[in-house]
Amino acid sequence: MIALDSSSILRLDANWVDYLLIATYFVFVLGIGLMARRSVSTSLDFFLSGRSLPAWVTGLAFISANLGAVEVMGMSANGAEIGMPTFHYYWIGAIPAMLFLAVVMMPFYYGSKVRSVPEFMLRRFGPTAHLVNSISFAIAQVLIAGVNLYLLATIVNSLLGWPIWVSTVAAALIVLSYITLGGLSAAIYNEVLQFFVIVAALLPLTVIALHKVGGWGGLKDKMATAHTTSQLSSWPGNSLTGFTSSFWSVIGIVFGLGFVLSFGYWTTNFVEVQRAMASKDMNSARRAPIIGAFPKMFIPFIIIVPGMLAAVLVPELAKYKAAGGKGGPIDYNDSILLLMRDVLPNGLLGVAIAGLLAAFMAGMAANVSAFNTVFSYDIWQTYIKKDKPDGYYTALGRWATLGATVIAIGTSLLAGQFSNMMNYLQTLFGFFNAPLFATFILGMFWKRMTPTAGWTGLVSGTLSAVVVAILSNDALGSLSTGVVNLSGQGASFVAAGAAFVVDILVSVVVTTVTLPKPESELRGLVYSLTPKEDHHDDHGGSWWQSPPKLAGVALVMVIILNILFR
Repeated sequence: MIALDSSSILRLDANWVDYLLIATYFVFVLGIGLMARRSVSTSLDFFLSGRSLPAWVTGLAFISANLGAVEVMGMSANGAEIGMPTFHYYWIGAIPAMLFLAVVMMPFYYGSKVRSVPEFMLRRFGPTAHLVNSISFAIAQVLIAGVNLYLLATIVNSLLGWPIWVSTVAAALIVLSYITLGGLSAAIYNEVLQFFVIVAALLPLTVIALHKVGGWGGLKDKMATAHTTSQLSSWPGNSLTGFTSSFWSVIGIVFGLGFVLSFGYWTTNFVEVQRAMASKDMNSARRAPIIGAFPKMFIPFIIIVPGMLAAVLVPELAKYKAAGGKGGPIDYNDSILLLMRDVLPNGLLGVAIAGLLAAFMAGMAANVSAFNTVFSYDIWQTYIKKDKPDGYYTALGRWATLGATVIAIGTSLLAGQFSNMMNYLQTLFGFFNAPLFATFILGMFWKRMTPTAGWTGLVSGTLSAVVVAILSNDALGSLSTGVVNLSGQGASFVAAGAAFVVDILVSVVVTTVTLPKPESELRGLVYSLTPKEDHHDDHGGSWWQSPPKLAGVALVMVIILNILFR
């Protein structure tokens, strides 16, 4: 069980059964790292698992890598605060982009044999755009790793009562150990394990909490009493965007979240793409995001719904919500932990704690493993030490892992300043992913776009997102000026939209006055100059072996879910 002590610190009262379950989980985690180390003989093995993994493994890792702080704490916090509009992050803001990545973009990534997304940018736009992308990506990863690390440390703090800084270091060492040992293979196989552990933790929590509240009908009744029944409708989602106009709220969700942020994240974020690129062949690489899409569309029911349940079942949280999210010893980020306090017995508590630890470790490991690849290949090897032996870069990757972990400990302090992590994370995605997607998609389908346009568009788009975030209240916490009245996550949607539009406009203008690359250098990098047979990999087998057909099934399913829970 869980209790709030006299100093208002969340504390978990676990018994020996819980500790045994948690210890067993860590034995498996470190064991996987040791086993993966045996297969690491080259830098390609360390950074991309030798491109040897089956589609079902990379597909589950694709989802588990994202199933970290953003999902568990951020989405449950959103569920507690605003309810079902949070579903848009999955059915509008994830699945369509994942399917687009699989069907349209993975052939370019995998077919070009690049080792990272920035390396693709190098081939398409040249060194300046590549360096800008590499540096911005590396910064983004240590910032987001800090979020996962901070939340992981809060769990260790709650379990053992250690100070947050001690918990942060201890949590960082756990992730550092298995990534340093086995590289991406250790991260991916642990992510597959972590996916099942997370589901095993959150599914019973949801079922027990629903039973306690009296089922779905009981939840509706409780929300009616609290005058929050509007949160049972996902559209128009004003509580998500913070817009008073329903029309602009829908536009913000569809364009800002569903297009710019979503496509920017899922199609160009190397954290995700790296998992698919570790697949054994083109067909497996394309099917990996689609396989991940099927469990992804059902994850809201075990993450967002528990947040909604916590808001009506947990007295402290209900009071906090009634007060408009102000005051009290807790905030929305504590929703899952508080719900565990009220509904889980010992034993199941240990499984739940292991599940939370798994989620945060998966998220941080994904950030760190992507960082070490980009730092080693795209920054160090490309611009600093070009012609060293292969073993040199493998060793460098391990040192980069250590460096990223140390930096993440520092950036975790920033994460602790936000009462809802989704505000912080969506702002970061607007800075780094939205402009990259604009540059990437324009360059892929417009062969005339020039290298100069590539880097100027990236820089201009990023700066515009930063300006909007600073001017908007709530987007950057105490750093925001509040000059423009954009509250909630609508501020990040507008910032992302501004980044996308400014990037496109600047790229088009600069392209008209600069020279493009010759067409002979763009095969495999631009859609119109890449023969279709280069990407034909459907094998003529069953429907589930064909990426377009499998993607079609997933798309129909997510449309049905959008209709049923509108």
